[in-house]
Amino acid sequence: MTAQVIFITHSTSEDNEAGLASGWFDTPLSAAGERQAVEVRDRWAGTPLDAVIASNLERGRRTAQIAFEPRVTVRIDPRLREVDYGDLTRRPRAEIDRQRVSRAHDPHPGGESYAQAVERHRRLLDEVVAEYPRGQVLLVGSYALWMAMEHVAGGRPLLEVAAEQREWQPGWRYTYG
Repeated sequence: MTAQVIFITHSTSEDNEAGLASGWFDTPLSAAGERQAVEVRDRWAGTPLDAVIASNLERGRRTAQIAFEPRVTVRIDPRLREVDYGDLTRRPRAEIDRQRVSRAHDPHPGGESYAQAVERHRRLLDEVVAEYPRGQVLLVGSYALWMAMEHVAGGRPLLEVAAEQREWQPGWRYTYG
């Protein structure tokens, strides 16, 4: 069985605007992020969805709630969190980005590696396929979830994905399962 998975990033958070890598820090959406979530609602209004699942961090949860409720009940799942930067949480984004390849398999000090985050995301994806075979599910998450989707659904090596500078887009579509 396979499911169609749409991945979107959460809207802009206060830490995004400050140039900080939040990781598991629970930063709220900025005012611009709140407006972006309304744009997300308009962009995906005609797309049939069997489920919407978001991270339990406020930036993901709030993006999903503004964009998709009451049309679809948003499920919250902590496995969709960003990678745990541990001691490097809320360091400048550029500093964290420079370490991405070296942290693909080597955990951030006091945190986790991207490979560990990918496995966390994979467990959720396996459940999604089992629950919604041939369905269409939208996930709201962060950069590490994009890496997971490219690796596990796209079949790309994790080190290749970690080295890539991802350009934002309104969503990515994958077939998983």
